[in-house]
Amino acid sequence: MVALRYLRARRADGFVSVIVLFSFLGIVLGVATLIVVMSVMNGFHRELMDKILGFNGHAFVQAAEPPFNDWPDVTKQLSSIPGVTLAVPMVESPAGVSSQYEQRGVFARGIREEDLKRLPGVAGNVRDGTFNGFDKAGGLAIGARLAEQLGVGVGDKVSLIIAKGAQTPFGVMPRIKAYPVVAIFSIGMSEFDSLFLYMPLAEAQAFFNRGNEVTVVEAFVKDPEKIDDLRTAVGKLITRPLMLQDWRERNKTFFDTLQVEKNILFIILMLIVVVAAFNIVSGLTMLVKDKTKDIAILRTMGATRGAVLRIFLIVGASIGVLGDLFGFVLGLALAKNLESIRTMLNQLMHLNLFPAEFYFLSRLPSIVEPGGVALVVGMAFALAILASIYPAWKAASLDPVEALRSE
Repeated sequence: MVALRYLRARRADGFVSVIVLFSFLGIVLGVATLIVVMSVMNGFHRELMDKILGFNGHAFVQAAEPPFNDWPDVTKQLSSIPGVTLAVPMVESPAGVSSQYEQRGVFARGIREEDLKRLPGVAGNVRDGTFNGFDKAGGLAIGARLAEQLGVGVGDKVSLIIAKGAQTPFGVMPRIKAYPVVAIFSIGMSEFDSLFLYMPLAEAQAFFNRGNEVTVVEAFVKDPEKIDDLRTAVGKLITRPLMLQDWRERNKTFFDTLQVEKNILFIILMLIVVVAAFNIVSGLTMLVKDKTKDIAILRTMGATRGAVLRIFLIVGASIGVLGDLFGFVLGLALAKNLESIRTMLNQLMHLNLFPAEFYFLSRLPSIVEPGGVALVVGMAFALAILASIYPAWKAASLDPVEALRSE
């Protein structure tokens, strides 16, 4: 009761109440900001992992001794390993693609129709056209952003270009061939939607002078975290000399950087809560100074040092609990509706927040993890309690006689 009365300061104590208010607002903003930022970072990590792994596979098998002509046997052996959901032979090569409006650098992939229809991340994201008859059509499937950049749609023709073409008396001439666009896919990751195109495997082998070989066989597994089991199984089952690289090796730098950024942002934004905690120290210290006479009267009436200590600890804890609660509700509301808020701000202010051409994803992802939220709320509350200890101890240490005499 006494602690709550001290929180409701009189007009004469207005300056103290302002400091308490700023402490409360600091904790609210700190907790809310941390929840939102951690949710966005979690969303980025999850979305990028799902899209990168769903698009590129989990293991990449290449021939240690080219040419890779026995890929049908290797593909069949990989498919027979428990846990492997799909093994896809591909011809991969950088190339150029041009239309009558624009030209771009791309990464071309030759793939069989049956594999393309089962390829995670692509098969279920066809925006226009179809993969039916892909092998016989002899055309290209391209990303949505690449189609926009080239200004083409399904049925239009584009030219595929490579520098290393036929050998002539005048040297190596570039190879150019026109292909119709038979399908446009959109996986929601701007980097991939503007970079990759697919063509029939036989056509890619002919265009890139690969004969009957492929450059890689990509394997998809049920649990990417157990990729070491696939390495062991490949070593036992396949005797042909192979090079196997998994998704962790290909994307290690990227995901490590993402994790470092997440940790740094957490530390930086936690400083907001630390500043709010220092405000609690100054606010309670001034409150103790202001209530010196009251403390002396309470002690004279029989209140123990522990009772006085508890009063001011409750004041600090109340600020922490209320700040935590409001920050939790605000942060959760923002994190759950972040994409809707972004869309609304774009419409109201005629802006393009989070433009897809500058970021990997075309939408702002947000995933709230209960463990992370609990950590933020717990640390904020702990800081509020720690900040209250010194002023509360000073209040409990006051000598009632000296306090009354000074008044």
